[in-house]
Amino acid sequence: MTTVIGISGSVLLDPIYSPVIIKRSYVNEQYVEAIAQEGAVPFIIPVTDPSYIPAFIARIDGLLLSGGYDVNPYEYGEETLSRAGESYPERDFFEKALLLEAVAQGKPVLGVCRGAQVINVTYGGSLYQDVSYASHAKLQHLQATDGAFPVHDVKLTKDSCFAKIFDKEVIGVNSFHHQLIKELAPGFKATGKTSDGVIEALEKEGDLFVAGVQWHPEQMYHQNDDMKRLFRAFIEYSTL
Repeated sequence: MTTVIGISGSVLLDPIYSPVIIKRSYVNEQYVEAIAQEGAVPFIIPVTDPSYIPAFIARIDGLLLSGGYDVNPYEYGEETLSRAGESYPERDFFEKALLLEAVAQGKPVLGVCRGAQVINVTYGGSLYQDVSYASHAKLQHLQATDGAFPVHDVKLTKDSCFAKIFDKEVIGVNSFHHQLIKELAPGFKATGKTSDGVIEALEKEGDLFVAGVQWHPEQMYHQNDDMKRLFRAFIEYSTL
């Protein structure tokens, strides 16, 4: 039976004919391509009525939380600072419930960029609302280079899930985030960091694979064997 991977969708507020705003449900095509090319069925989950969440999760084998808007600081008990970006609270609420239901049904979860931050916040962690508020962050975390190419390294914790997936302890990654993890959620381990100490990978303790990466592997997928290994491993976790 073919493995089905749910990909959390986002909402684009598209001003087609001003002042009319059209809401569009979407995901970036690169997520779909990476899942499909590894032999799984991509299943896009729109932000919609939360009562549908148990049915969505029942129909998939694994959940990929995609990137996008900032997580609303109210979700981790902070007021919004001046350099925070645009948030979409309805998506925050929906994805937190989506994540918890996936874990309740024993489905593996991989968070990408915002998705990693959603995992951290859902389980009680917090974020720096902008990289400028994190005095230790010195590398370029919002790159100007094409996303197919890495801009900094991530050192992986020995014997972590990610170190086993990549079969190495240092990988090169791209970087498109202006927020970053501040306080790590209880029950999680930071298993990947940059040379300036930014958390780039986290894993939930226990047998179920619930993990996140701060970079965008889907943008590197076609040119990078490491990122192919990541998607392949996630699909394999989802078939167990």
